[in-house]
Amino acid sequence: MAISRTFIVSSLLLSLVLFHIVEAHQIMSMYGAASSSPLPQTIDCKVACEGRCKLSSRPNLCKRACGSCCATCNCVPPGTAGNFDSCDCYAKITTRNQIRKCP
Repeated sequence: MAISRTFIVSSLLLSLVLFHIVEAHQIMSMYGAASSSPLPQTIDCKVACEGRCKLSSRPNLCKRACGSCCATCNCVPPGTAGNFDSCDCYAKITTRNQIRKCP
């Protein structure tokens, strides 16, 4: 009786370890070294938005909106206004009233 209980417990532990190894392999193949494309570079949104909002009449509001857009899109257009063609995602984010959210 004790042998069968030990066998069941050890079989269960072995199957859990194998399941963990298979799942880790799948994750590594999706995101790890086996991936052919590198992970996208993240930008420093705080610095990028400070530059974007430095001439704004409401800099705190501008930085807050820019920060949320930057976090979503991982890009901020160059300059203090316009240039939305360099960051399509940034230009497409709108408020509930369909007004462009990102400064």
